[in-house]
Amino acid sequence: MTDSVEDTAGPAGAQSPGNEPATAPEGGYAAARLRLLQDETSTGPDRRAALARLTDDWLAGLLARHGTAAGLSGTALVAVGGYGRGELSPRSDLDLLLLHDGRADAGALAALADRLWYPVWDLGLALDHSVRTPAQARKAAREDLKVQLGLLDARHLAGDPDLTATVRTAAYADWRESAPKRLPELQELCQERAERQGELQYLLEPDLKEARGGLRDATALRAVAASWLADAPRGGLEAARTHLLDARDALHLTTGRATDRLSLQDQDQVATALGMLDADALLRQTYESARTISYAADVTWREVGRVLRARSLKPTLRGLLHGRTAGKGERSPLAEGVVELDGEAVLARTARPERDPVLVLRAAAAAAQAGLPLATHAIRRCATATATKPLPEPWPAEAREQLVTLLGAGTHLVPVWEALEAEGIITRLLPDWERVRCRPQRNPVHTWTVDRHLVETAVRAAALTRRVHRPDLLLVAALLHDIGKGWPGDHSVAGETIARDVAARLGFNARDTTVIATLVRHHLLLIETATRRDLDDPATVGAVAEAVGGTRTLELLHALTEADALATGPAAWSTWRGGLVADLVKRVAARLAGEPDTELRGLGEPTAEQERLAIEARRTGGPVLALRTRAEAPTEADTGPETPAPAQEPVGVELLIAVPARPSPGRRASTSPAGAPPMGVLSAAAGVLALHRLTVRAADLLLLDPIDEGPVLVLSWRVAAEYGSLPQADRLRADLIRALDGTLDIPARLAERERAYARRSRAVLAPPPRVTVAPGSSDTATVIEVRAQDAHGLLHRIGRALEAAGVAVRSAHISTLGANAVDAFYVTGADGAPLADAAAHEVAAAVQRALQ
Repeated sequence: MTDSVEDTAGPAGAQSPGNEPATAPEGGYAAARLRLLQDETSTGPDRRAALARLTDDWLAGLLARHGTAAGLSGTALVAVGGYGRGELSPRSDLDLLLLHDGRADAGALAALADRLWYPVWDLGLALDHSVRTPAQARKAAREDLKVQLGLLDARHLAGDPDLTATVRTAAYADWRESAPKRLPELQELCQERAERQGELQYLLEPDLKEARGGLRDATALRAVAASWLADAPRGGLEAARTHLLDARDALHLTTGRATDRLSLQDQDQVATALGMLDADALLRQTYESARTISYAADVTWREVGRVLRARSLKPTLRGLLHGRTAGKGERSPLAEGVVELDGEAVLARTARPERDPVLVLRAAAAAAQAGLPLATHAIRRCATATATKPLPEPWPAEAREQLVTLLGAGTHLVPVWEALEAEGIITRLLPDWERVRCRPQRNPVHTWTVDRHLVETAVRAAALTRRVHRPDLLLVAALLHDIGKGWPGDHSVAGETIARDVAARLGFNARDTTVIATLVRHHLLLIETATRRDLDDPATVGAVAEAVGGTRTLELLHALTEADALATGPAAWSTWRGGLVADLVKRVAARLAGEPDTELRGLGEPTAEQERLAIEARRTGGPVLALRTRAEAPTEADTGPETPAPAQEPVGVELLIAVPARPSPGRRASTSPAGAPPMGVLSAAAGVLALHRLTVRAADLLLLDPIDEGPVLVLSWRVAAEYGSLPQADRLRADLIRALDGTLDIPARLAERERAYARRSRAVLAPPPRVTVAPGSSDTATVIEVRAQDAHGLLHRIGRALEAAGVAVRSAHISTLGANAVDAFYVTGADGAPLADAAAHEVAAAVQRALQ
């Protein structure tokens, strides 16, 4: 009796037992099969189903003829695997199981098996076969996961249907019973296969079956659904699977081989066979299908993990550990309208995406920054809302900031972005994305499709944000630098126009829009010039300087060049290339050294509101606060001189604080530098804002020091509530007074808050902070620049470090660009003069240590 013999092809030159030639039924099947495969009117699922039916009838006839001749009963022929699903590609294997009840003579059963298998081999068809009793089949399935998966698709062909029904029933019962153990094993197999074969959606020569996102993964999802523990998102999944099967059919017919690898040399023929324009159209559809399956797999396996984790804890223990009753998850706030629940970012119960068009970006940014997946149901709610209530154009400031925060999340950007793209949100937010989505790049240097390369470039750029003064412009330019590849002609030229339109739509002002467009237009300039031109030729340096236009743009272009190359693939960047580019940048920077510095600046004259608050602070002798909505008025350049100005757009809440200058608590008045702002005011005010969960988006600090009137420090903050409503000004003022008096221990309170939320996943690995001295930026003060990941209490720690260093903050310019803080502090020594070089670098080092 044959048991579990599995061959992918029969013996060379095999014929039926006794060297008998193929009989008329076999010849009739072969002719009918050939006609079906040559019939151009029958394609796709219809042809696969027809081929399966034709094969069913032939094999059923074989069993009936030879079983009757041998006088055998109690047998059944069963199709399993792909054939069991009724999906036969032209060169597919036939997966067959001959079942018997155990009463037949072993020799007669073996002879019957030979008379079934040899005609298949005679026709040159590949065959996987086994002969078992139902009990043996069940035992083999328990021991071998692949056998168990094959039985889930068991389909009766001929013989005793009760035998097949027994096996099917047992297979499903055993699978559901063993699912908690078997599903992790299946997931591990999928992961190992992905590591071995790569991701189908990015491969130039993908394996349609074995690569991640291929047909095997689609089959695995069917098995997960059969376990009843979890189910895959159904949107587009069956269509994606059908596209891959159609491509495999065409591949089999054009090559005449049983291959699943879509080689470059075969792609044009396969595209023609499928009626597509060219090989790029074929690859793009293949990538889209693979992406759909990969996304479904990610969501499904995440759900499997959640269910299995929940099952591993007894309800009573789970309640004790998490402080909740069974079925009620603990929610932790991440951002306004976004909470963490069971390891995912979900919408809060009170969230209303149909009324809050920024919510989708806020949720995505919060999820990526926390290193969490964004829940599928949350994405779909937002997708429905964005379809009916899209973001206004230009985008409000918060939407732009949330996009930058998302782009700056590093590697955690990728799964969140893919989830948004799978639900159609990306192309709704950025319509130009559609032309690069899943677009192949036939240059083998490129690892990714165009769209994934853009995302990967943003990931790489996130690690370089400490090197630039405008990380937001770097991240957006990284996302857009190859956006022109969806259009004919030079993609840099086309991309410049698209990037200018997109940047304006995102709400960047005219100057920032020009910088982004320049970066996109010249993103290849540095690498091409450095590797192909003579850097000792003044004309080379001059041409680059003219194209770039300024040192700040050069700084951004240098970082973009490195991020682009690193995201392209290992062959695109090296120490040698990096050195050449750095040398070119150094030479161009020297040529541009006379450019005036417009970013680092002291603050100008106080506004009337600031003067009013300063007067009130002097009169009362205590801090004065004012909260007001801050609106952004359009300029004439935006509207035109004859165009009615649109209504002002709220972009945040402005908090003004005026505090009379005085020594900080515990410090003698004589130790405070003459005319300097009070030591500790900056750190105290920043700490109070952090305690009240206010995120600082921008801030200006200015010392008003008129003659014969006491100096007053005026702090102008643009803030937003991390979540919940804004605190009342009276509460802020009361806490600020306590902080200045030393009765409110801000460091302890902030530490307590951090401990309370320590369980949150904060997996983003941000670049380390960078604190530097900016030489020549001011004649009256030393400028200390701080670039760091925005975090609770960051400005408070900076203020405490400056206070401990014994310097006075004359003014400051503070910006939060996405998740990056870019701050400049104008400080002086005890004599009111700029610091000596050595002292300035000591202060910078002290601040850096405080942030690590």
